[in-house]
Amino acid sequence: MNRNLVMRAASAAFFLLSSVAAWGEERSKLNLREGVTAVSHAEYDLHMLILKVCVVIGVVVFGAMAYSLYHHRKSRGEIAAQFHDNTRLEILWTIVPTIILVAMAIPATKTLVDIYKTGNEDMLIEVRGYQWKWQYKYLDAARHDQLSYFSTLATTQDEINNKAAKGEFYLLEVDKPLRVPTGKKVRLLITSNDVIHSWSMPDFGIKRDAIPGILNEVWFEVNQPGVYRGQCSELCGKDHGFMPIVVDVVKPDDFQSWYADEQTKYKERQEMASKTFTADELMAMGGEIYNKTCATCHQPNGQGLPPVFPALAGSAIVSGPLEAHIARVYGGKTGTAMQAFGAQMNAAELAAVIHYERHSFGNNTADITEPIDILNWSAAAH
Repeated sequence: MNRNLVMRAASAAFFLLSSVAAWGEERSKLNLREGVTAVSHAEYDLHMLILKVCVVIGVVVFGAMAYSLYHHRKSRGEIAAQFHDNTRLEILWTIVPTIILVAMAIPATKTLVDIYKTGNEDMLIEVRGYQWKWQYKYLDAARHDQLSYFSTLATTQDEINNKAAKGEFYLLEVDKPLRVPTGKKVRLLITSNDVIHSWSMPDFGIKRDAIPGILNEVWFEVNQPGVYRGQCSELCGKDHGFMPIVVDVVKPDDFQSWYADEQTKYKERQEMASKTFTADELMAMGGEIYNKTCATCHQPNGQGLPPVFPALAGSAIVSGPLEAHIARVYGGKTGTAMQAFGAQMNAAELAAVIHYERHSFGNNTADITEPIDILNWSAAAH
């Protein structure tokens, strides 16, 4: 019998140790993420320090309560003391919490100062939120040519609509991530073009609101190459969950090579506005832009999701005068989810997607939309 008890005790101890080990492996998923930047490490250390202080206070307070309830219970014949006040005790329970709060405020203030310590940055990037994408614009004064591009969700509609298996980074993948070099202080200027968004990157210890008309700033410096993922953490509309953030941190030499290539591509895209395209070229380019930018709301088949997102098939705007169609795509429609794409696309891209809409979904207008049509309309409208 004693042997059975020993075996049971050993089994229970083994199970307990296994459970503790398993919990140890999973504890990082339950705790604040430690991150990869100095700021995120400081936030994590502060979090753990305050947590330990709170645990000690909880143990002392609830321990004192438990002791008092047990040792001074009525069944033992204890009689409650009769008094109205205790000056010494009242002074003590005022001074001690004050000292604790001041002691906690010192490291908290230091961490807060580090979080907002911008300036002396190696790179300056403007981050602008749109429904539902991010625009990144490199503003480094040392470079003669700026670089700007949009970063949009890369998860396919088939995955979202459960028509295909969901990938490893479902709703956390983009077509063009923000790319920065290792070992450089990067300062972000964060704002929004429409509603309130929030640029959040847990691995960097960053969360900053993007508010229309207001410029917020934050900084980070990463020494470890890698791909880091976050999401807009503000409820910014119907497709709020489709607005991921991806930062690709690479070695400085790789960044310089990438930046040079992107500048060349950016110039080529800007020069497209002076070209004339065939109908087939416009349809090919327009279909690609439509599926990436417009299909979420208006659907790949152009049927939309009425009444919020009207159908493009048979639409009076799409089938009507070209000028009205350009005006709607370029300037959007106030009070609706229809964004103004004039600031998001160049003339060639606008011409291509408009031409695609006017010759798809059963629509078949007789015109061809060229970049010059967009430029002429913009000049007349402004």
